[in-house]
Amino acid sequence: MGNRDLEYLRAKARRVREGIIRALGVNQRGHLGGSMSSADLVTALYFYKMRHWPDNPQHPDRDRLIFSKGHSVLAQYAALAECGYFPFEDLPTTKQLGSFLQGHPEKDRTPGIEACTGSLGQGLSIGLGMALAARLDRRDYKVYVILGDAELAEGQIWEAVTAAAFYETDNLIALVDHNKMQATGKIAVLYDVGNVAEKFAAFGWRVLEINGHDMEAIVDALDEADRYAGKPVAIIAHTIKGKGVSFAEGVAGFHNGALTPEQYEQALREIAEGGV
Repeated sequence: MGNRDLEYLRAKARRVREGIIRALGVNQRGHLGGSMSSADLVTALYFYKMRHWPDNPQHPDRDRLIFSKGHSVLAQYAALAECGYFPFEDLPTTKQLGSFLQGHPEKDRTPGIEACTGSLGQGLSIGLGMALAARLDRRDYKVYVILGDAELAEGQIWEAVTAAAFYETDNLIALVDHNKMQATGKIAVLYDVGNVAEKFAAFGWRVLEINGHDMEAIVDALDEADRYAGKPVAIIAHTIKGKGVSFAEGVAGFHNGALTPEQYEQALREIAEGGV
Protein backbone atom coordinates (compact mmCIF):
# COMPACT_ATOMS: atom_id res chain seq x y z
CA MET A 1 0.00 0.00 0.00
CA GLY A 2 3.09 2.17 0.00
CA ASN A 3 3.02 4.20 3.23
CA ARG A 4 6.61 4.16 4.48
CA ASP A 5 5.97 6.39 7.51
CA LEU A 6 7.65 4.28 10.19
CA GLU A 7 5.70 5.82 13.06
CA TYR A 8 2.49 5.05 11.21
CA LEU A 9 3.60 1.45 10.70
CA ARG A 10 4.66 1.05 14.33
CA ALA A 11 1.26 2.35 15.43
CA LYS A 12 -0.40 -0.17 13.13
CA ALA A 13 1.76 -2.94 14.63
CA ARG A 14 0.49 -1.99 18.10
CA ARG A 15 -3.03 -2.09 16.76
CA VAL A 16 -2.39 -5.55 15.29
CA ARG A 17 -1.06 -6.74 18.64
CA GLU A 18 -4.13 -5.34 20.35
CA GLY A 19 -6.26 -7.25 17.87
CA ILE A 20 -4.42 -10.47 18.69
CA ILE A 21 -5.21 -10.04 22.37
CA ARG A 22 -8.84 -9.20 21.71
CA ALA A 23 -9.18 -12.23 19.43
CA LEU A 24 -7.64 -14.46 22.09
CA GLY A 25 -9.82 -13.17 24.90
CA VAL A 26 -9.90 -14.46 28.47
CA ASN A 27 -9.58 -18.06 29.63
CA GLN A 28 -9.52 -19.37 26.06
CA ARG A 29 -6.50 -21.18 24.72
CA GLY A 30 -4.96 -19.64 21.65
CA HIS A 31 -1.65 -19.18 19.88
CA LEU A 32 -0.39 -15.96 21.39
CA GLY A 33 3.37 -16.47 21.13
CA GLY A 34 3.82 -16.98 17.39
CA SER A 35 1.11 -14.46 16.54
CA MET A 36 2.92 -11.74 18.47
CA SER A 37 6.34 -12.61 17.07
CA SER A 38 5.03 -12.28 13.50
CA ALA A 39 2.96 -9.14 14.09
CA ASP A 40 5.54 -6.68 12.74
CA LEU A 41 6.06 -8.73 9.58
CA VAL A 42 2.32 -8.92 8.97
CA THR A 43 1.95 -5.20 9.57
CA ALA A 44 4.66 -4.29 7.07
CA LEU A 45 3.08 -6.53 4.45
CA TYR A 46 -0.49 -5.26 4.76
CA PHE A 47 0.16 -1.59 5.47
CA TYR A 48 3.28 -1.00 3.40
CA LYS A 49 4.23 -3.58 0.81
CA MET A 50 1.32 -5.64 -0.48
CA ARG A 51 -1.05 -4.57 -3.21
CA HIS A 52 -4.54 -5.54 -2.02
CA TRP A 53 -8.10 -4.29 -2.01
CA PRO A 54 -10.24 -4.91 1.13
CA ASP A 55 -13.39 -4.05 -0.83
CA ASN A 56 -12.46 -6.62 -3.49
CA PRO A 57 -10.55 -9.48 -1.78
CA GLN A 58 -10.47 -11.59 -4.97
CA HIS A 59 -8.99 -8.91 -7.23
CA PRO A 60 -6.88 -10.89 -9.73
CA ASP A 61 -3.88 -8.58 -9.40
CA ARG A 62 -3.70 -8.68 -5.61
CA ASP A 63 -0.53 -9.83 -3.89
CA ARG A 64 -1.06 -13.03 -1.93
CA LEU A 65 -0.07 -13.84 1.66
CA ILE A 66 0.00 -17.47 2.79
CA PHE A 67 0.29 -17.93 6.55
CA SER A 68 1.93 -21.35 6.46
CA LYS A 69 2.15 -21.52 10.25
CA GLY A 70 -1.60 -21.24 10.36
CA HIS A 71 -1.88 -21.52 14.13
CA SER A 72 -0.56 -17.94 14.31
CA VAL A 73 -3.35 -16.58 12.13
CA LEU A 74 -4.53 -14.25 14.90
CA ALA A 75 -1.95 -11.78 13.60
CA GLN A 76 -3.42 -11.97 10.11
CA TYR A 77 -6.99 -11.66 11.42
CA ALA A 78 -6.03 -8.52 13.32
CA ALA A 79 -4.38 -7.00 10.24
CA LEU A 80 -7.30 -7.89 7.99
CA ALA A 81 -9.72 -6.29 10.45
CA GLU A 82 -7.61 -3.15 10.73
CA CYS A 83 -7.49 -2.94 6.92
CA GLY A 84 -11.28 -3.16 6.72
CA TYR A 85 -11.88 -6.68 5.41
CA PHE A 86 -14.28 -7.11 8.34
CA PRO A 87 -15.02 -5.13 11.52
CA PHE A 88 -12.36 -5.02 14.22
CA GLU A 89 -15.20 -5.69 16.67
CA ASP A 90 -15.59 -9.21 15.21
CA LEU A 91 -12.19 -10.35 16.50
CA PRO A 92 -13.48 -11.54 19.91
CA THR A 93 -15.67 -14.09 18.11
CA THR A 94 -12.55 -16.04 17.11
CA LYS A 95 -12.93 -19.80 17.69
CA GLN A 96 -16.58 -19.46 18.67
CA LEU A 97 -19.06 -21.90 17.18
CA GLY A 98 -20.28 -20.55 13.84
CA SER A 99 -17.74 -17.73 13.65
CA PHE A 100 -15.99 -17.03 10.33
CA LEU A 101 -12.78 -16.64 12.36
CA GLN A 102 -11.49 -20.05 13.42
CA GLY A 103 -8.29 -21.17 15.10
CA HIS A 104 -6.64 -21.85 11.73
CA PRO A 105 -7.18 -19.94 8.48
CA GLU A 106 -10.06 -21.09 6.29
CA LYS A 107 -10.23 -20.01 2.66
CA ASP A 108 -13.62 -18.95 1.30
CA ARG A 109 -14.93 -18.35 4.80
CA THR A 110 -12.76 -15.47 5.98
CA PRO A 111 -12.26 -12.50 3.63
CA GLY A 112 -8.62 -12.11 2.64
CA ILE A 113 -7.52 -15.65 3.47
CA GLU A 114 -5.82 -17.32 0.51
CA ALA A 115 -5.39 -20.91 1.73
CA CYS A 116 -6.33 -23.35 4.47
CA THR A 117 -3.15 -23.89 6.46
CA GLY A 118 -2.07 -25.16 9.83
CA SER A 119 -1.05 -28.66 8.90
CA LEU A 120 2.53 -27.49 8.98
CA GLY A 121 4.87 -27.64 6.03
CA GLN A 122 2.40 -27.07 3.21
CA GLY A 123 2.25 -23.29 2.83
CA LEU A 124 5.39 -22.79 0.75
CA SER A 125 4.22 -25.39 -1.77
CA ILE A 126 0.89 -23.56 -2.05
CA GLY A 127 2.69 -20.25 -2.47
CA LEU A 128 4.97 -21.70 -5.14
CA GLY A 129 1.94 -22.90 -7.08
CA MET A 130 0.41 -19.43 -6.93
CA ALA A 131 3.70 -17.82 -8.00
CA LEU A 132 3.94 -20.13 -11.02
CA ALA A 133 0.29 -19.46 -11.85
CA ALA A 134 1.07 -15.73 -12.00
CA ARG A 135 3.71 -16.45 -14.61
CA LEU A 136 1.34 -18.57 -16.70
CA ASP A 137 -1.42 -15.95 -16.43
CA ARG A 138 1.03 -13.13 -17.21
CA ARG A 139 0.21 -11.26 -14.02
CA ASP A 140 2.73 -9.42 -11.89
CA TYR A 141 1.47 -10.16 -8.39
CA LYS A 142 3.81 -11.39 -5.69
CA VAL A 143 3.29 -14.24 -3.25
CA TYR A 144 4.49 -13.91 0.34
CA VAL A 145 4.67 -16.93 2.64
CA ILE A 146 5.20 -16.65 6.41
CA LEU A 147 6.89 -19.73 7.80
CA GLY A 148 7.62 -20.78 11.36
CA ASP A 149 11.19 -21.77 12.10
CA ALA A 150 10.16 -25.03 13.80
CA GLU A 151 8.05 -25.74 10.71
CA LEU A 152 11.28 -25.96 8.72
CA ALA A 153 11.70 -29.49 10.09
CA GLU A 154 9.01 -30.54 7.60
CA GLY A 155 10.49 -32.14 4.50
CA GLN A 156 7.88 -30.70 2.15
CA ILE A 157 9.27 -27.25 2.86
CA TRP A 158 12.60 -28.18 1.31
CA GLU A 159 10.97 -29.81 -1.70
CA ALA A 160 9.26 -26.47 -2.35
CA VAL A 161 12.51 -24.57 -1.71
CA THR A 162 14.30 -26.70 -4.32
CA ALA A 163 11.52 -26.36 -6.89
CA ALA A 164 11.21 -22.60 -6.39
CA ALA A 165 14.92 -22.13 -7.06
CA PHE A 166 14.82 -24.39 -10.12
CA TYR A 167 11.89 -22.52 -11.65
CA GLU A 168 13.42 -19.12 -10.79
CA THR A 169 10.24 -17.88 -9.11
CA ASP A 170 11.40 -14.39 -8.25
CA ASN A 171 7.83 -13.37 -7.38
CA LEU A 172 7.92 -15.71 -4.33
CA ILE A 173 9.15 -14.32 -1.00
CA ALA A 174 9.39 -16.47 2.11
CA LEU A 175 9.51 -14.77 5.52
CA VAL A 176 10.75 -16.99 8.32
CA ASP A 177 9.49 -15.98 11.77
CA HIS A 178 12.69 -17.11 13.48
CA ASN A 179 11.67 -16.90 17.15
CA LYS A 180 13.69 -20.04 17.98
CA MET A 181 10.87 -21.58 20.03
CA GLN A 182 8.34 -24.28 19.32
CA ALA A 183 5.34 -25.60 21.22
CA THR A 184 7.20 -27.04 24.17
CA GLY A 185 10.57 -25.32 24.27
CA LYS A 186 13.65 -24.14 22.41
CA ILE A 187 14.26 -25.43 18.90
CA ALA A 188 17.98 -25.76 19.60
CA VAL A 189 17.19 -28.36 22.27
CA LEU A 190 14.20 -30.14 20.75
CA TYR A 191 15.09 -30.22 17.04
CA ASP A 192 17.90 -28.04 15.79
CA VAL A 193 17.33 -27.18 12.13
CA GLY A 194 20.74 -25.50 11.90
CA ASN A 195 21.58 -22.20 10.24
CA VAL A 196 18.40 -21.26 8.42
CA ALA A 197 19.95 -18.53 6.27
CA GLU A 198 22.72 -20.82 5.06
CA LYS A 199 20.21 -23.55 4.21
CA PHE A 200 18.11 -21.31 1.96
CA ALA A 201 21.25 -19.92 0.32
CA ALA A 202 22.55 -23.44 -0.34
CA PHE A 203 19.34 -24.23 -2.20
CA GLY A 204 19.81 -21.23 -4.48
CA TRP A 205 17.67 -18.54 -2.84
CA ARG A 206 18.60 -14.92 -2.23
CA VAL A 207 18.71 -14.48 1.52
CA LEU A 208 18.22 -11.40 3.70
CA GLU A 209 18.64 -11.56 7.46
CA ILE A 210 17.01 -8.94 9.70
CA ASN A 211 15.66 -8.05 13.11
CA GLY A 212 12.01 -8.98 12.69
CA HIS A 213 10.87 -6.30 15.15
CA ASP A 214 12.73 -3.41 13.51
CA MET A 215 10.13 -1.89 11.21
CA GLU A 216 12.67 0.00 9.15
CA ALA A 217 14.70 -3.17 8.59
CA ILE A 218 11.55 -5.06 7.57
CA VAL A 219 10.40 -2.55 4.96
CA ASP A 220 13.96 -2.19 3.65
CA ALA A 221 14.17 -5.97 3.21
CA LEU A 222 10.82 -6.11 1.43
CA ASP A 223 11.97 -3.36 -0.92
CA GLU A 224 15.28 -5.10 -1.54
CA ALA A 225 13.45 -8.34 -2.35
CA ASP A 226 11.69 -6.49 -5.18
CA ARG A 227 15.04 -5.68 -6.79
CA TYR A 228 16.17 -9.29 -7.18
CA ALA A 229 15.47 -11.14 -10.42
CA GLY A 230 15.80 -14.80 -11.29
CA LYS A 231 15.66 -16.21 -7.76
CA PRO A 232 13.13 -16.50 -4.94
CA VAL A 233 13.93 -14.52 -1.80
CA ALA A 234 14.00 -15.66 1.83
CA ILE A 235 13.84 -13.05 4.58
CA ILE A 236 15.06 -14.55 7.84
CA ALA A 237 13.47 -12.41 10.54
CA HIS A 238 14.93 -12.88 14.03
CA THR A 239 12.04 -12.42 16.45
CA ILE A 240 10.94 -13.01 20.03
CA LYS A 241 8.04 -15.30 20.79
CA GLY A 242 5.27 -13.34 22.53
CA LYS A 243 6.87 -9.99 21.61
CA GLY A 244 5.09 -7.02 23.13
CA VAL A 245 3.70 -8.70 26.25
CA SER A 246 6.33 -8.92 28.97
CA PHE A 247 5.10 -12.06 30.72
CA ALA A 248 4.79 -13.97 27.42
CA GLU A 249 8.09 -13.10 25.79
CA GLY A 250 10.21 -16.21 25.22
CA VAL A 251 7.82 -18.39 27.22
CA ALA A 252 6.87 -21.67 25.53
CA GLY A 253 3.71 -21.92 27.63
CA PHE A 254 2.21 -19.09 25.60
CA HIS A 255 2.68 -20.95 22.33
CA ASN A 256 -0.91 -22.07 22.89
CA GLY A 257 -2.03 -20.71 26.23
CA ALA A 258 -4.86 -18.84 27.89
CA LEU A 259 -4.87 -15.40 29.50
CA THR A 260 -6.34 -14.75 32.91
CA PRO A 261 -8.47 -11.59 33.22
CA GLU A 262 -5.52 -9.88 34.88
CA GLN A 263 -3.09 -10.94 32.15
CA TYR A 264 -5.53 -9.83 29.46
CA GLU A 265 -5.73 -6.32 30.92
CA GLN A 266 -1.98 -6.17 31.48
CA ALA A 267 -1.31 -7.21 27.87
CA LEU A 268 -3.62 -4.52 26.48
CA ARG A 269 -2.05 -1.93 28.78
CA GLU A 270 1.52 -2.80 27.77
CA ILE A 271 0.66 -2.69 24.08
CA ALA A 272 -1.12 0.65 24.44
CA GLU A 273 1.93 2.06 26.21
CA GLY A 274 4.06 1.11 23.23
CA GLY A 275 6.35 -1.35 24.93
CA VAL A 276 7.14 -3.15 21.68
